[in-house]
Order: sequence, then C-alpha cells, then structure tokens
Amino acid sequence: MPLNFIKRLAGKSRSAPAAPAFDAPLAPDDPLHAIGDIHGRADLLDRLLEKLVADGTERMVFLGDYVDRGEQSRDVLTSLARLCDARPDDVTCLLGNHEQMMLDFLDKPEDGAARWLRNGGLQTLASFGIGNITEAPTPEQAEVAADALRKSLGAELDAWLRALPRQAASGNVHFVHAAADPALPMSAQDPRHLIWGHPAFFATPRTDGNWIVHGHTVVDQAGAENGRIAVDTGAWFTGRLTAARIAPGALDFVSC
Repeated sequence: MPLNFIKRLAGKSRSAPAAPAFDAPLAPDDPLHAIGDIHGRADLLDRLLEKLVADGTERMVFLGDYVDRGEQSRDVLTSLARLCDARPDDVTCLLGNHEQMMLDFLDKPEDGAARWLRNGGLQTLASFGIGNITEAPTPEQAEVAADALRKSLGAELDAWLRALPRQAASGNVHFVHAAADPALPMSAQDPRHLIWGHPAFFATPRTDGNWIVHGHTVVDQAGAENGRIAVDTGAWFTGRLTAARIAPGALDFVSC
C-alpha cells in the first residue's frame, strides 16, 4: 500500500465527527416564567411580580439564590414562602447554592461560617437584624450568630428552605439553579451539580432534546444557546432582575 495513502487514511481515522447541533423545539406543558437570581433585592422582586401578574402567565419557577449580597434577603424569603403557600400548584422555588451555604452555616456554624460570610452571608444576617460579626468569626461568634438566625427565621421558614427542590420540569424544559451534567438524564443528576455547576455544562449540548433553564452564572443579557436558557442578570449589582417567558415554540424575556 503506498505510504501517502496510509498517511491520508491515518489522518481520516483521527478526525472525530462534529457533535450535532441542539435543535429540539421548546415544548413546555404550559406557558410559564422562570425568574433569575434575586440575591436580596426584594424591591426588584416586587416590581417584577407586578409585570408577571399583568402578563397573565400563571406558573412561575424561581431558580434559587434568594439570599446574600443584597440588603433585603429576609424580605425576599418571606415573600417567596408566602407566594408558594398561597399558590402551591403554580409557584415553584428551587434551592440555590447560597441557600445551601446558609443551611450549612445553620447546621455547622464553625465549618460553614467562613464560606458563607465571604459570599454575602453578612448582608443576609444584617437583614435579620444580626450584626457584630465579621467574615472570619471565632467559633463562638459563629455559634451565637447561627443561633440568632435560627430564632429569627422561625421553624416554618427554616422548614420551607430545607424542603426546596433542586430541579423542576415542564414538558422538555427543565429548571435548575446552576447546571446539569449533559451526559446524564435529568433523573440521574448529582444534586451538587444542579446547585454548584458542572464543567461540561456550557461546552457540551445535550442530546436528549431537553432544554435547561438556569441562573447562577451572571450574563449581560438573558438568552438561549444550544439548549440552555440563562436568566441571571446580576440583580444585586446591576439592578436588573430578569424572567424568561417560555411557551411552546416561543421564548422572550421580561426585566425590571
């Protein structure tokens, strides 16, 4: 066999086929809104809810990260818990990584304090009227602050936080806080990836026809790409909270 033919054959064998483009249609069961990370901006939440109610879409999915960084975390949690209680069939609130850090702090103050407080926990504590603590508290200071937070939260709000789901779905549209492993079905996802992210999420389109709607990663403009819909527009520092309106075959965005 001629050498140049062998080289051409070897070169062809090394070429991997291109991954197919994601082209599944949006097919939720009903029109709905997915709301991005609120991060303590109760003022923006109130204004956005007025717009969504006026739009007439019944179902809403909140994608997590209600607390930290902004100044009104307590008000956000109270408003969302009341909304879920009043409309349990058409309002879903997912768990975000910031809620998880808050719960970790409550459960093991000494272990969870530094991570949470460095990432906005100080502002959340302040919204509950808890101060006199730094980003690097002593174990005793962490325990005192956690005890005060437990008392201020109350049993009902604490239980509501701990019961938040990590994903939701409508038709072929799936909702998570951060990401999903594109190699696994949604029923087999690692809960950590759903709230903290996955290294292949932005690089590899899914092949099962499922759309993933997420927050967690701040984008300049909400949008859709390769089966991913990103709606975190950095409300706490941009002053812009965004919702995606998703209907069969249609997608647009509402911001305040």
